[in-house]
Amino acid sequence: MTQAHSGTDATASGGAAREEAAPAAGGGRIERAARRFTRWWRPAGMWRRGIVTAAVCVLLTGVLFFHSHIPNRIGNLGSLTETFLPWLGLVLPVLLVVALLRRSTTALIALVLPVTVWLNLFGGQLTDKSHSGGDLTVLTHNVNAQNADPDGTARDVAKAGADIVALEELAENQAPRYVKDLAASYPYHSVQGTVGLWSKYPLSGVRPVDIRMGWTRAMRAAVRTPDGTVAVYVAHLPSVRVKFDAGFTAGQRDNAAEALGQAIVAEPLHSVVLLGDLNGTMNDRSLASVTSQMRSTQGAAGNGMGFSWPANWPMARIDQIMVKGAEPRSSWTLPRTGSDHLPVAARLQLPAGS
Repeated sequence: MTQAHSGTDATASGGAAREEAAPAAGGGRIERAARRFTRWWRPAGMWRRGIVTAAVCVLLTGVLFFHSHIPNRIGNLGSLTETFLPWLGLVLPVLLVVALLRRSTTALIALVLPVTVWLNLFGGQLTDKSHSGGDLTVLTHNVNAQNADPDGTARDVAKAGADIVALEELAENQAPRYVKDLAASYPYHSVQGTVGLWSKYPLSGVRPVDIRMGWTRAMRAAVRTPDGTVAVYVAHLPSVRVKFDAGFTAGQRDNAAEALGQAIVAEPLHSVVLLGDLNGTMNDRSLASVTSQMRSTQGAAGNGMGFSWPANWPMARIDQIMVKGAEPRSSWTLPRTGSDHLPVAARLQLPAGS
């Protein structure tokens, strides 16, 4: 009896030992895997690995953080960089993959710098900042002088249902077609040179705005809405070109922006809306005479970057809606028309008694 009991105890003790050994074996496998990963990640000279990648991270950080200090003296390089500044974010995942493949702690630490600066500059534009409400919807669209279907573009614009519509790049032979096609939706309109304004509400004080072009590409009108009178400017600033021998040629646009900014400064009405193709982004320092005194509706109340050009693959927001003395509630781009630009629209809240 005693021997049998002892055998049973031995069997039980062996089972308990195996049960204790099982977790220990599992823990051993985890520890061995961790040691293998550590040996893989921390080879000899790990801190020296990825120095070039880390240097690129630091350089990218400098461009993002000090973009306003990049000189324009050589081919307007500063303005060119600022136009496409958000796209530098595409370099970040590439640098992350390289840092991981190189198993470089140095590069990963350095990558934190440009990621932080990029998110500080553009992270807010990745979220939806739109709000409900507003009492005035505005729309602007560069319709393209070579538009093969101006009637279809006019129908698309009218379908959007905006209260105020600004059109730029109106060809002389196409302007009457836009006037005819939009007449049913917009009883009030004015075409000045190559820009035009259509409104559901009465216009007054209509005049061209001299932006030093030699012909009319900007206008101003007071729109008497049910919630108050607002000054509306429509502008199409000169195009810029990237040339191999001259860089980013933008001198004429910059002079026109300065003249437009001066006209808006002199505007007597409290609420001002600027609609148009400015051939530049809000980051471009050369538009500071305008952007420093007005708010972008996309930046304040948009959803995403709101790129508007080129229409088939938008890379920059050069079509702008800017305001002062009014509160942006929402801002968005519309589907493509027959133009090479996308229409952009915004919903605004005018101040009481404006």
